[in-house]
Amino acid sequence: MDKPNIFTETVIVEKDHLDELNHVNNVQYLQWIQDIAKHHWEARADKIWLEKYAWVALNHFIEYKKPAFLGENLLLQTHVHEFEGVKSNRLVRISNQETGDLLVQSSTSWCVIDRDRNKPTRVLEAMVKAFSD
Repeated sequence: MDKPNIFTETVIVEKDHLDELNHVNNVQYLQWIQDIAKHHWEARADKIWLEKYAWVALNHFIEYKKPAFLGENLLLQTHVHEFEGVKSNRLVRISNQETGDLLVQSSTSWCVIDRDRNKPTRVLEAMVKAFSD
């Protein structure tokens, strides 16, 4: 793939995001990872693609580097690292917006599904282009 199309969002840590140790729950990070992937897809995909295709996660690899706490501003960044056949590999980085400290990084393998057939389908070349411009 050429240069990555980096998609960015921010989030403020709320009480509902915390675990019993008063830092962001690991499951919450997974939710943010899935959410930003979906938002990036929705922002870059053609309307027809949104109707015809869906993405399902095949696996997640998540590294937890540092905790985040109530009230902190987090920077979420994602891009598609590569496309191959019916799959894509998406990277996500979550950092503390004030300090720049990397808190979490993840790699997720996704499979594109044709909604009509409910089966995997090859990634379109136009999709690759949309996520590398």
